[in-house]
Amino acid sequence: MQTFDVALLTDRRYAASTAADGDWYRGNILADDRLIQEALARRGLTSLRADWADPAIDWSCFRCAVFRTTWDYFERLPEFSAWLERVEGVTRLCNAVETVRWNLDKHYLRDLAGRGVPVVPSRFLERGSTRTLADLLAETGWDEAVVKPCVSGGARHTYRVNRKTAAECHPLIEGLLASEAMVVQPFQEDVVRTGEDTLMVFGGRYSHAVRKVAKPGDFRVQDDHGGTVREYRPTAEQVALAEQAAATCRPVPVYGRVDMVRDNDGRLAVMELELIEPELWLRMHPPAAERFAEGLVTFLSDHSRTV
Repeated sequence: MQTFDVALLTDRRYAASTAADGDWYRGNILADDRLIQEALARRGLTSLRADWADPAIDWSCFRCAVFRTTWDYFERLPEFSAWLERVEGVTRLCNAVETVRWNLDKHYLRDLAGRGVPVVPSRFLERGSTRTLADLLAETGWDEAVVKPCVSGGARHTYRVNRKTAAECHPLIEGLLASEAMVVQPFQEDVVRTGEDTLMVFGGRYSHAVRKVAKPGDFRVQDDHGGTVREYRPTAEQVALAEQAAATCRPVPVYGRVDMVRDNDGRLAVMELELIEPELWLRMHPPAAERFAEGLVTFLSDHSRTV
């Protein structure tokens, strides 16, 4: 039975080792994973890209499994949760399984705020709630807001609403609330004015950054929706906030991404803390793959936890 040091987890859509001509999306995924695999190989570690949901895989063949592009987990949450429970008993998960369970639900923003991390204000509509968006906007005084599921990614069911459109949008939100909770946040003008700044943090320390910019007329910065990514050098204040957010987590994550904006009052605020399967844009900053690999070496050498 062949064994490997590291499984780089993906989902079935991206498990292929090559990208067709013109498939830039899969090409980006493969480019980043290739940088990681090459950096691991330079440290004497073997690795294999693997579909997390492939029933044929024996996960005990890996010393650890690292979440990379498991970008369907939020659409298969019961299956993913069962997989976590099963696999954590036979190999180490990175980031740690308790971190993954905490971070997959955006209620974690409430915890971050409680730990003193400045975050974009967030109100929650719990599953089964009959409260209307119009009532929530009236109560908060927000003229405009973004609403999205608490477990989601890629801007799934993410909507921009205002006091005039809230009533029109509510039947859609009401339908979603039948099976999941939603988070509502005041719309941040900096997202469309400047963009969303994303800082990568490895082992609690800042690594590199990019700026994500929505296409004209949209507010979604994801490239799935026409957004673009640019190189970016963050301010010292931004670096401090990213490292502060990571430092509040126990254990400190091996890798993570902190998305932030200037809020409507001009203060830095965290929009998302991505600790499960963040895109890291290593292809734009190849030396960062070496830092990522070093973090995995440290993780593997830590024998404080047994499986």
